[in-house]
Amino acid sequence: MSDVITKVEGQVGRIRLNRPKAIHALTKDMCTAMIAALVEWRGDGGIQAVMIDHAEGRGFCAGGDVRMLAESGAVDGAEARAFFHEEYRLNHLLFTYAKPVVAFMDGITMGGGVGISQPAKYRIATENTRFAMPETAIGLFPDVGGGWYLSRLPGRTGQFLALTGARMDGAECRYLGLATHYIPHGAIEEAKARIIEHSDRIEGALGQASVTAPEPRIADSMIHINKIFGSDRLEEIFAALQKGDSDWADAELATLRSKSPQACKVSLRLLAEGTKMQDFADEMRQEYAVAAKVVQRPDFLEGVRAVLIDKDNAPKWNPATPEGVTDHMIDTIFAPMPEGDEWTPLSVDGGQQ
Repeated sequence: MSDVITKVEGQVGRIRLNRPKAIHALTKDMCTAMIAALVEWRGDGGIQAVMIDHAEGRGFCAGGDVRMLAESGAVDGAEARAFFHEEYRLNHLLFTYAKPVVAFMDGITMGGGVGISQPAKYRIATENTRFAMPETAIGLFPDVGGGWYLSRLPGRTGQFLALTGARMDGAECRYLGLATHYIPHGAIEEAKARIIEHSDRIEGALGQASVTAPEPRIADSMIHINKIFGSDRLEEIFAALQKGDSDWADAELATLRSKSPQACKVSLRLLAEGTKMQDFADEMRQEYAVAAKVVQRPDFLEGVRAVLIDKDNAPKWNPATPEGVTDHMIDTIFAPMPEGDEWTPLSVDGGQQ
């Protein structure tokens, strides 16, 4: 069975992730398969909408093939760059897609899963949703459009999520606007069936299945988040947490100390620049340039070793402190790719540009 199942039901194109043992983590081939289906349906007058979900298992999509990225980054990085290039094309295609897309974030939705759900017009959270961008724990950063989406969340929530990798449940996703609807898991299949039967009445089908989400836990922390994570300088956020004098601040300080200082500074810069981006293609172009360099830097290789390979959860970051990560180092990471090596979106007919 394919890792991605694509089919047409009624007037709805369906994309179903089908790699349950890896919690549907994306590979380059999966991205290519999704692009092919979306390009075909884009020009098909018989297709009115697209649904993206997962066929089985406990999560929607846990991210990307991180081990492959690390193995590639340890050598020439070519395979990692090829993956990012294809994945970001998929992200951009979904972002600019003219037909309505419905993404069901039922279960774990992290990294690459965020990249294929956030561009959707309709984003469904359930009581099973666990949304996070946990990349700073492995020396990476919230890519797949994270610089765009997170920087546009209320207050400083995006910076908080990018740095700490905090997990949001379905109610919190609805509260922050990461989800457009909150539907109980038990009502999901009926909602999908209604959309397939009446693809011109998606809002009605989703509205009928939706319920009021529980009180979002993060609401009580918003004042702290906006105040303590208010700076774009990592050193100032650390200082604010140290002065926080609360159990919440102590817990977030401990969390932040476990993350790669380089990755945290990259993330802050990405979100600061993301607010100024006028075009999502520009965001993808920048994230590609950053990703191409970060996967070959020591922190990413060390983070993957500590979290996924040896699983000692004791990474030795280099530099080890925020102060050690210089502005010059970050400027180098954010430098544009050489001419001819930049990321490019798909052309209108779905081919290379």
